[in-house]
Amino acid sequence: MRSLKTSDGGAGQLDLFVGAGSDIAARDAQDLMAWPFFSLAKTKRVKPIDFRMGEVAILVEATAEHGMATIWDADVLIWVASQIVEARDAGKATSRLIAATPHEILTFTRRGTGKAGYERLKAALDRLQSTSIATSIRQAGARRRRRFSWINEWRERLDDKGRALGIEMIVPDWLYEGVLDRALVLTIDPAYFALTGGLERWLYRIVRKHGGKQKGGWSFDISHLHAKSGALSPLKRFAFEVRTIVRRQSLPGYSLALEHQYGRERLLFVATPVDPFTAARRRIGLPLVEKGV
Repeated sequence: MRSLKTSDGGAGQLDLFVGAGSDIAARDAQDLMAWPFFSLAKTKRVKPIDFRMGEVAILVEATAEHGMATIWDADVLIWVASQIVEARDAGKATSRLIAATPHEILTFTRRGTGKAGYERLKAALDRLQSTSIATSIRQAGARRRRRFSWINEWRERLDDKGRALGIEMIVPDWLYEGVLDRALVLTIDPAYFALTGGLERWLYRIVRKHGGKQKGGWSFDISHLHAKSGALSPLKRFAFEVRTIVRRQSLPGYSLALEHQYGRERLLFVATPVDPFTAARRRIGLPLVEKGV
């Protein structure tokens, strides 16, 4: 890690934090796992997410030019959280101003590292920067809201021939403060990045957040999950897609089941037992079996 001084939009000086590369454990912020902050669709979404449940209020707004940040774009924020936690646990200084190469981010998130992957990463950064969030989460009182974008600003660093040297981005205080709080971050299975469906990815995050490692697991009414997802699809379609995911058993580390009681459909999930050695290798993205063994 190196440290430089740069301006944060006139709001002061930030040290430049350079992460530890791509070979680290994947961590996710629990607030982002539990609530509807991202579009689950691969097509452009402009319609806002306007969600209220108890004292939690979330408003996510998109621009017509870029559309709303998607759950695939959120992989960049998982990379950010993982870098900050890795440095914090090693006793190193961190900052909201983070530098990386596109190759590091793409490798960490199990994406292709060619030109197409780089162009998709830039589009993701644009959506993260242009999406506006207002939320009462972690604010004193339900009527108070914090407003921010997932990335305050970002820029490419180029050499004299126009080739990319790296990326610098500034993440908001709200995200940075949540990641620094040890109680608000969870390790996730690297196999998460291989999940291709938006609902599938969202469901893994909420199952990981609530199911954890509890022997008895956890459960939700399908209608409650539908409300928490922020998805545009009607409940009937949402329930059909959840049943498909249960049938495929595609969420890494968890077993899923459905039950029907009193006319309501409910999703049950429980962590599957994993050998500690296998879990450790999976956590840092290593193959489960050594070559030649």
